[in-house]
Amino acid sequence: MQLTSLDWIIVAVSLLVCFLPAALMARRAGQSSAEFFASGRSAPWWLVGVSMVATTFSTDTPNLVTDLVRQNGVANNWAWWSFLLTGMATVFFYARLWRRSGVLTDLEFYEVRYSGRPARAVRAFRAVYLGLFFNCVIMATVNLAAVKIANVLLGWPMTQTLVVCALLNILFASVSGLWGVMVTDFLQFGIAMTGSISAAVYALRRPEVGGLAGLREKLDPQVLSLVPDFGDWNLALTVMIIPLTVQWWSVWYPGAEPGGGSYVAQRMLAARSERDALAGTLFFNVAHYALRSWPWILVALASLLVYPTVADIGTALPHVDPKLIGHDMAYPAMLRFLPAGLLGLMVAGLLAAYVSTISTHLNWGTSYLVHDVYRRFLRPDANERHYVSVARWCTALLMVVAALLTYVLESAKQSFDLLLAIGAGTGLLYLLRWFWWRITAWSEIAAMASSFVIAVGIAIAQKNGAGIPSSIALLLSVGATSVVWLTVAFVGPRTDRATLLSFYRLVRPSGPGWADVRREAGVPAAPDSLPQAMLGWMLGLAFVYGALFGVGSLLFGHVGTGGAWLALAVVSGAGLVRLLPRLWQGAT
Repeated sequence: MQLTSLDWIIVAVSLLVCFLPAALMARRAGQSSAEFFASGRSAPWWLVGVSMVATTFSTDTPNLVTDLVRQNGVANNWAWWSFLLTGMATVFFYARLWRRSGVLTDLEFYEVRYSGRPARAVRAFRAVYLGLFFNCVIMATVNLAAVKIANVLLGWPMTQTLVVCALLNILFASVSGLWGVMVTDFLQFGIAMTGSISAAVYALRRPEVGGLAGLREKLDPQVLSLVPDFGDWNLALTVMIIPLTVQWWSVWYPGAEPGGGSYVAQRMLAARSERDALAGTLFFNVAHYALRSWPWILVALASLLVYPTVADIGTALPHVDPKLIGHDMAYPAMLRFLPAGLLGLMVAGLLAAYVSTISTHLNWGTSYLVHDVYRRFLRPDANERHYVSVARWCTALLMVVAALLTYVLESAKQSFDLLLAIGAGTGLLYLLRWFWWRITAWSEIAAMASSFVIAVGIAIAQKNGAGIPSSIALLLSVGATSVVWLTVAFVGPRTDRATLLSFYRLVRPSGPGWADVRREAGVPAAPDSLPQAMLGWMLGLAFVYGALFGVGSLLFGHVGTGGAWLALAVVSGAGLVRLLPRLWQGAT
């Protein structure tokens, strides 16, 4: 495929529009690590929310959705739709607590919440584990999607794409800091959404598809169903039941962490107030699930008619490396049908999505390695400009490692499953540590260690022929890991009392889990109502799922069902509008 001069002009202008404001932020970002990693704690809610959405909208996301849809239909998206339960819990239970803690990174939380050597050890370990290993796996997944798309659209080999992408991201992320990342996210999100909607429109116009009516007529109704076929119990268990009942609260996954974490926590900590943290995170969850899903899903469904099998994809793309061909390649393959101009816009949108995600992960991972390792343990007495300089070199190092790691991955789904397996069983701890004083640093160490050992053990057993379904593996990991860390919480060493009192006075969590500490501290809890938070959580879920399934039902011709879902969205949305002012009363 050849991009025309018009396409390249659109790509160049898009890059200029996005990166010029970021370059203007470079001077401010270099003033201090608080500016470089947390935007000086002064970001408004709309910028916080859009930045979160743009970060999770990456080149690998439409590829992953396409892979899911082509293998088990639309209902297979419950693998990530279920994380809305986690996201809404973060909005109403945790966003204000994070902003109230005043930490620079979510890992600094460990030495505020826990005490002694275990607290320092878990902070240092997670900084390296998440900031380097985990983070680079995620970036390699995003790189892999960029490689596949560039191979289809531009004919570039893997190495050329990785070199260009590495130079682009190092130049941008190392200079701009979080301010530049967030401002650029705001602009890039509009470009990326325009491109994805255009791709869906032209995919439906293919003669093999015949529009929405063609999808409904030519595809098996079960492929279009929003829920899996419960006649196939194993499929229903894996696709929907386990994600909705266990996975959402038990698994740590970047962007959907129980209780908030990683770059979501980074954005909440960068917000100018507790209100902005809550409102920004609410906007993120609405846009992430209700706004963005259907353009990707429609392209995936159309691809089933244009390229029914993986072999058909390979036949249509003879110039593409056969090792890269899989179900996820159907998405970039569908982009071949875009006309000049729109193809350039789509490339600009995918590039914007890619840079938005990678730059966020570079800044987030660097914040861990510099603030939570280098500054905390190796060089605590340097000036702010020194830490910013080290951060810029660290950014480049992370990008190089992620580029090299890209060569060993095969698909976005592969790394998605790997990350879920490693984080299984730890989620409940991250939900409860804000509301129960008994959880300690030793509990966290036990949870991480047991989760990792169990995941590796199950993987080895499966490789050696043990027929352990993924759903059973998840349940085993969650159950065993939860037993281990709960046992440690009850019988292991406890957090120093002075640290618990200090943490409580800072954050003032509600609920019975801090009753003894609250009495000793002599300070009432913050005016956060847990019943109101629970109501907000339920209304938020109803609003987003109602909008998501209402639009989907209408697209697939189910007018009555779609109207009922949208009515639920309207009623629950009205309830949220009435509830939010009450929540604002307890936020600063």
